[in-house]
Amino acid sequence: MNRGINRAAYKPVGVFLGLAAGAVAGVLFRQVWKMTAGDGEAPSATDEDRGWGEVLAAAALQGAIFSVVRAAVDRGGAVGVRRLTGHWPD
Repeated sequence: MNRGINRAAYKPVGVFLGLAAGAVAGVLFRQVWKMTAGDGEAPSATDEDRGWGEVLAAAALQGAIFSVVRAAVDRGGAVGVRRLTGHWPD
């Protein structure tokens, strides 16, 4: 398959997988935060009642979870496309 066609064919799949990864990561982060902090909602950066440590810990945890979930979903999608088409997406 032509490289440009391959990229264009995978684009909608990648967009869908990205949205799904974001949704899954958001749910996972909220569950992990609830278990570790004992608080139902993670602090926002502008939450006046929360300290620097708690805000930065929440941001780091959220970033790590989103990155790992996104990488796993992207990799799984690429493997699935290769199994279906015989070509690795660009």
